[in-house]
Amino acid sequence: MSRNKKTLVILIPGFPANEADTTCLPMQQSFTRNLKELYPGLEIIILSFQYPYFKKRYQWFGIPVISFDGRNKGGLNRLLLRQRLYKILKEIHRSSEVTGLLSFWFGECALVGKKFAEKYGLPHYCWLMGQDAKKENKYPGQLRPNANELVALSDFLQDEFERNHGIRPQYMIPPGIDTKQFNYTVKERDIDILAVGSLIPLKQYTILAGVVAEVKKKNLGIKAVLIGNGPEKNKLQALIAEYGLQSTIMLTGELAHPEVLNYMQRTKVFLHPSSYEGFGVVAIEALQAGCRVISFCKPMKQEIEHWHIVRSKEEMCEKVLTILSDPSANYKRVTFSTMETTVKKIMDLFL
Repeated sequence: MSRNKKTLVILIPGFPANEADTTCLPMQQSFTRNLKELYPGLEIIILSFQYPYFKKRYQWFGIPVISFDGRNKGGLNRLLLRQRLYKILKEIHRSSEVTGLLSFWFGECALVGKKFAEKYGLPHYCWLMGQDAKKENKYPGQLRPNANELVALSDFLQDEFERNHGIRPQYMIPPGIDTKQFNYTVKERDIDILAVGSLIPLKQYTILAGVVAEVKKKNLGIKAVLIGNGPEKNKLQALIAEYGLQSTIMLTGELAHPEVLNYMQRTKVFLHPSSYEGFGVVAIEALQAGCRVISFCKPMKQEIEHWHIVRSKEEMCEKVLTILSDPSANYKRVTFSTMETTVKKIMDLFL
């Protein structure tokens, strides 16, 4: 830390434990790496509240990270975590010129960031990522944030936060993708349907199994892949067996992020059946890989090329069949937005 450099402090629930930990919040990883590349004169310090599960100061691609091993514990443990965080923030503030604080999700990170920024007269912005806009989130009611310190990840989240908490985030900055992460060698599109995400009820991958079962009735050679891990794995395996899809749907488990992108470039249709989504970054990665994307959630008011919004499982089946049965279907790459653009919009708030 140096008084000669401006410092941005990022407060985040979790961050990669090391440089090989590519599955932990890929969007936030991409944001941080692009931030470092685009603003080499800026010092970035990451404070990771809950994960990794160790207390340590370490370097991640040349960026200092301090992990606090909070493990989402409540009560006294949460109070002690806050005390440790405030102590480190004071240390950073004394030894460097802090440009501001950026919090991910309106939760514990926003609470610590907002209170510290107010005490020391520093800019603080919280980037709303998804479920933190829901009515069940108690932090907005406790903190009553100003509209001008809130950044929504999508049009949907801007509307959702206002509807649930009576405050409309002043800024909307969507995610972008890092085109450098893609290997654009020509690949055969030998996967008909792909889905990627945590195997949790919110993601509704039971619908994926149902869609594949229906589509298979008219397309016997269909091949589907589901990438991810989670508590619903056994339930999904049982459902796949019930439908007789053991040779049709491959469950890969969790894969490194570069492997996921390679799978996308082999895919025709990317299904995202989640019931709630702030902005599914995997969807714009799939667009960049040339997939046709089908989802229930519509993050932006604008239409996005090759991203099809449906209202039911039946509509999802129909759209999949329409695309797969069209020999002239276009699988060109669609760039919604780049991470460079996203980083610059966030930094415009501070600089």
